[in-house]
Amino acid sequence: MVSFPAYRKYPNNKSYFKVLSAETFEEIQIIGRYYRIERFVAKILPDRYFISDMLDLASGHWVETDEESFENFRKNCETNFAKAEGSL
Repeated sequence: MVSFPAYRKYPNNKSYFKVLSAETFEEIQIIGRYYRIERFVAKILPDRYFISDMLDLASGHWVETDEESFENFRKNCETNFAKAEGSL
């Protein structure tokens, strides 16, 4: 049983995820000189599978992390990158 929020990241350290529920997550992603923050809400079954795989750390695509690392990544992005248009 996973408790929420749960924190995940990609092994390349360019995307961090804050999973708020089995159907919702926030992603902070670095893209070149920019960063973006998105909120994603699963509306169809494949989206729910994506979140389930993330929570289960399926296939080595995700790495478990913690709130402190997520917030440090956010602060680093805000300090060192420009916010992408359309980002939260």
